[in-house]
Amino acid sequence: MTNNCSEYIHSLAQDYTNSNYISPKVYEKSDLIKRGLRNKDGTGVMAGVTQIGNVHGYYMQDGEKVPMEGKLIYRGISVEDLIRGFVSENRFGFEETAYLLLLGKLPDRQELDGFNAAMDEFRPLPHMFSEDMIIKNPSRDIMNKLGRSILTLYSYDDDPETRTLENELRLAMQLIARTPMIISHAYAAKRCYFDKGSLYLHRAMSGHGAAENILAATREDQHYTDEEAKLLDLCLCLHAEHGGGNNSTFTCRVVSSSYTDIYASIAAAVGSLKGPRHGGANIRCKQLNDVIANEVRDYHDDDEIKHVLARVLNKELYDHSGLIYGMGHAIYTLSDPRAKVLKRFARNLADKKGYGERLTLIENVERLTPEVFAAAKGEAKPMCGNVDLYSGFVYSMLGIPEDLYTPLFATARMVGWCAHRIEEIYSNPGRIIRPAYKAIVPSKPFVPLEDRH
Repeated sequence: MTNNCSEYIHSLAQDYTNSNYISPKVYEKSDLIKRGLRNKDGTGVMAGVTQIGNVHGYYMQDGEKVPMEGKLIYRGISVEDLIRGFVSENRFGFEETAYLLLLGKLPDRQELDGFNAAMDEFRPLPHMFSEDMIIKNPSRDIMNKLGRSILTLYSYDDDPETRTLENELRLAMQLIARTPMIISHAYAAKRCYFDKGSLYLHRAMSGHGAAENILAATREDQHYTDEEAKLLDLCLCLHAEHGGGNNSTFTCRVVSSSYTDIYASIAAAVGSLKGPRHGGANIRCKQLNDVIANEVRDYHDDDEIKHVLARVLNKELYDHSGLIYGMGHAIYTLSDPRAKVLKRFARNLADKKGYGERLTLIENVERLTPEVFAAAKGEAKPMCGNVDLYSGFVYSMLGIPEDLYTPLFATARMVGWCAHRIEEIYSNPGRIIRPAYKAIVPSKPFVPLEDRH
């Protein structure tokens, strides 16, 4: 862009600011306006019903929020009970979780075998898809490449528009099965063409689930341990669903309510998850933890850790936002069940790989942040570490590059998005989602061109 063009765009931005500023006070004047689709007490505006997932982090008593231990429910089953079930049998659980969320029940052995066989068949990408879509058009951002790849898959599908339940289930299972290969090949292209690394593409492995395929496809030698794969599988299970109100799932339901195709709906959800206020937060957590680790000499010294956390809150460290990423959640108050599960199962591998002290530091950050926050802000409030505080650490411990942190989130949440899309079309039919916005611009006369100054 030339200097003249750059200066012109700058002047346009100034004109926009002068003509379009909306004061935050506007939202305070009316109880009808629900900014962010949230009520004044922070609870979400009820937009529908779902049988897929539920999130509990507090209960209401006499109009006030009362903190409680967090609970995440998949189709009526506690996610902690679900994970305890397949971990106790030393099994992978992501595909079983996908079956539960899509179909509404736990599969028996025959049903799970049939589902896994279908996922095996769906997992390979279409012929020359990686070469034509990914390699020839590499992207610096894997989430953008994932969104574009999903839209492009429409062109490879013989029947992308038929809205029968059978066809929607086929399309959903294909997307869930193919996403690990898309993000792995997209990262391979990015690593080669933008990071000047080697290019290696690995095919999908039959008889192996999402977690194993991701680790094999992103490692040059395709080697991984069973413990590594099962820890990544656990991450995928914990991220698979989080109710209908989170930004990306709600985006999927909004777009689906127009009866567009599944590829368009899921690509929209990917775009939402890419945002740093949503799925992109796990990268910031990992980066902030790196900064804290470099500043703290003794990971067991509470006073030293609190001093560094205070500097973060005072906008002296990291991105100068004053935010301690990974702490706090819109719903969870006393605990995030995903974080509790993840740090418990990460401990054994962390100790084996020499990451034990680093995990201890993160646990201390979680424990001490509420105290530091209360001292800095002059108010105490329930605050727990969320799943992002630990997921980035786990990915780092598994040797997964930061470029893949949010795409891994998308790989897991693909299940929840597809389940909510199907529910939106077949269980909540007939209404396109259409909220209202209050127009506050005053009436103006039209001024002839020659008279405008």
